Amino acid sequence: MESFNEYHLNPEQFTFLNNLQDDWSVIRDEFTSFVNHASDEELVFTFDVMGPKSKTIKTKGNAKYSAFGILFQGLFIEEYIRLYQIEYPDYGTDEASEKALALRKKYFPDLAKLIAKVNLSDDNIIRNVYFGTFHPGLDIKLHVNYNPHMNRGYLGLIVPEGDVAMKICHEQLYWHEGKFMVLDHSYPHCPHNYTNYDRTVLVVDFFKPDQPREEVIGFEKEQVTQRMQDNPYSLGVFGKSDQAKVEDFIKYGLAHQLDWDKTL
Repeated sequence: MESFNEYHLNPEQFTFLNNLQDDWSVIRDEFTSFVNHASDEELVFTFDVMGPKSKTIKTKGNAKYSAFGILFQGLFIEEYIRLYQIEYPDYGTDEASEKALALRKKYFPDLAKLIAKVNLSDDNIIRNVYFGTFHPGLDIKLHVNYNPHMNRGYLGLIVPEGDVAMKICHEQLYWHEGKFMVLDHSYPHCPHNYTNYDRTVLVVDFFKPDQPREEVIGFEKEQVTQRMQDNPYSLGVFGKSDQAKVEDFIKYGLAHQLDWDKTL
């Protein structure tokens, strides 16, 4: 039986996630259909515009991580682009928003409906939804995602056999197709993919249900405003605070310090 703790949370307590988990194969099929049938122009646009970019989180070696999504801070991607008036090197705000809307409707209609269903019934609890792919050999350096108001769920879509895992707080956790893994990402972690195949999950960030909604919305607004000023292409997901600090490690006890120092 799987054990849970303060950073590795039991997904069964977040019943709204069942709406996505129950239709995980539909979500996977929309992803694979997009990857297999999108034009080169659509692919370039999607990864350039619809994917959150980080200036802080680094990898070891040249292996890549790619991501793109349709919901950020509770808004569909086309709304988010317009709200923050994001300008891209090759696209203006209006053009980027229109293209993002067209791609979302063309390739991810079922995923969008599932998100809308949950947020309608659960007071916009889901904040970010994006596909994250670890390409072969990826090894991400130790970092945090400073989102104390949210948890992060990973719905396994394409998970190869072998050593593809999340190291967090002296544990190594594994993704499984069709199942959610839920973590508190304010704890230092470093995932990797040492297989020869891609690993793709649906990342679902959601408000912690036990925190007052008014407070977490206020915190999110301040945090995202700062992140968008620092890096508008982060889509509010990543920021300077993602870099692990000394105090991030103290909470685990001195017994683990040497192991974390080696990882760093």
